[in-house]
Amino acid sequence: MLLSLLLACPVASDEPKDTANDTGSTEEVTDAVCTEATDVPCEDEIISDFSLHDDKTSKGDIENTEASGTWSSIVDATAGGSSSASKNAWIYAKFTENGLEKVDIDDETALQDMTWHIAARRYIIRLNGGASGPSCVGAAKVRDDFNAVDESSATDLEFKLEDFYTEACELKEDNSGMPGSPATQLATFWEYVGSCVGTTGQVWVLQLESGELVKFTVDAYYADDGQEECNSTGSTSTEGAMYTWRWAFL
Repeated sequence: MLLSLLLACPVASDEPKDTANDTGSTEEVTDAVCTEATDVPCEDEIISDFSLHDDKTSKGDIENTEASGTWSSIVDATAGGSSSASKNAWIYAKFTENGLEKVDIDDETALQDMTWHIAARRYIIRLNGGASGPSCVGAAKVRDDFNAVDESSATDLEFKLEDFYTEACELKEDNSGMPGSPATQLATFWEYVGSCVGTTGQVWVLQLESGELVKFTVDAYYADDGQEECNSTGSTSTEGAMYTWRWAFL
């Protein structure tokens, strides 16, 4: 089943092409990886396992700041708090030249929608592709130094789609030890540090459906000084899921 999804979304060509813009000049563009939505396998299971809703959208906001082409995006994936998260929607977003933009759709609509690239609720981040959505956004792990990642880092990378279900639609869990925690492509952004969510500094290159590449890391799961407190002491008093994501187009 995963093979059919990968065939539906072939890896983009390494060779860019020139196309004329509205002014008649040419500019370098990248071949799209996929242009048509594919069916999401195990749809009933993801709706149940991920507590997806068809009657509400996320109330969370996204704030962006930019410096020299690198964006810092604060993403509110609190979803009403840890005890109420299952009753609230995921927050969906797309990477654009103007920053990370919220896509205001409900969870079940997102299973047929290619306009979003990434979604989050509490400590889970998922991409739009494979078992998670109808598009073909993939991820590849690279070195841990965000600033050192450039276009050359993306050479010969294998971009993996979300693959957190078996062919029998049984959920594949991550290594956190938390029951029901799915093995998403970005799951290793965190690890337990004492009693809190510590950030690992892992960096990925994401391949969008357009063929564009984005380097991405999670700088913080907690707002303000909460992440530093967690990473250094193993505990924090700050509410989680107020992310800081750092990213840039390659």
